[in-house]
Amino acid sequence: MTGIGTTAIHGDDGLAPANAVSPPIVQSATFSADSDEHFTEVATQQRSDAFYTRYGNPNHAQVAAVVAELEGVQAGLVTASGMGAITTMTLALLNAGDHVIVQRSTYGGTTSLTTGLLTRFGVTCTQVDQTDVDAFARALTPQTKLVLVETPSNPLLELTDLAAVIDLAHAHGAYAIVDNTFATPVNQRPAAFGADLIWHSATKFLGGHSDLSAGVVVGSAELIDRVWQTSIVTGSTLGPIDAWLLLRGIRTLPLRMARHNDNALALARALEAHPAVARVRYPGLASHPQHDLAARQMSGYGGVFSLDLAGGRAAASTLLAELRLAKRAASLGSVSTLVVHPRSMWAAIVDVEQLAGIGISEGLVRVSTGIEETADLLADFTRALDVVAG
Repeated sequence: MTGIGTTAIHGDDGLAPANAVSPPIVQSATFSADSDEHFTEVATQQRSDAFYTRYGNPNHAQVAAVVAELEGVQAGLVTASGMGAITTMTLALLNAGDHVIVQRSTYGGTTSLTTGLLTRFGVTCTQVDQTDVDAFARALTPQTKLVLVETPSNPLLELTDLAAVIDLAHAHGAYAIVDNTFATPVNQRPAAFGADLIWHSATKFLGGHSDLSAGVVVGSAELIDRVWQTSIVTGSTLGPIDAWLLLRGIRTLPLRMARHNDNALALARALEAHPAVARVRYPGLASHPQHDLAARQMSGYGGVFSLDLAGGRAAASTLLAELRLAKRAASLGSVSTLVVHPRSMWAAIVDVEQLAGIGISEGLVRVSTGIEETADLLADFTRALDVVAG
């Protein structure tokens, strides 16, 4: 395999017109065939990109190929959002009576899907502490079909021991699916630990510019074909323009992630000592209880950290109001630094008591560092926290 920077640029070579340095946007909902035989061929082909855009599109194929190669797997497909990706995956692999294990600390949409929507269709779910491998082992039942992992987790930046948990799932005959949104393949490659499928909210770091909504699923060709068969029914179809934007964003992913990593580590180290901060949650800090695990399974620590503010909700509100460079916004992974109060953002989709039970306090603020100059971000956050401290 070539280096990751080269793969990001050349991973789709051969899938675009040979003379097109920048791939064209194929803004077509449907494609013509030359004959009955040709029509039958494109209509029945797995992940066809020359039949109907709900089935696939040349822009889809290019993005999927690049992300699959970045993650070190065979194949991929794109969806209209990260939730489109995980919903399609679970519907493809689960039946009524199956059991899913999911982390307590994970994205709120994943929690809502696994503990809410899927249960309406006869799927049961057990939530576990992701930092405790034995908790995964205790949760396994004869009906367990999927183990869903997110590491680092959103927004608490807790880690899952990928090697241990994936081995447990496989020994039990279950699939292990990893959300690699926070780390990206620049910092972590779950397939190296045996993950069956890897998915991303590509809206975040893969796209990187807060100008698209997309999801990506990658894995073995066999499993991707199964997920694709469900995707053409659920219809979570990514538009060609968004696919093109996503591909353009991925071209600079390794460069951007280097700055995201550096900015997050610098801010986390500096803010950890501020009197307004009770705790900084970032796997790159020596104070993180799983720092050694992060060093083993990650090559970089990512662009997201969380602050537990000593003053609770009032302190969080003051910080968000005082920051000048950071934008108060949902999502993450942008070239701009984004900050959010998770309790407020997820209150509509996850029960407040459930949020409190997993450690998402009123004083928790999630920070997604952008690619601004490090010194400018340090000055902005230090000044705002000085106001919080009074």
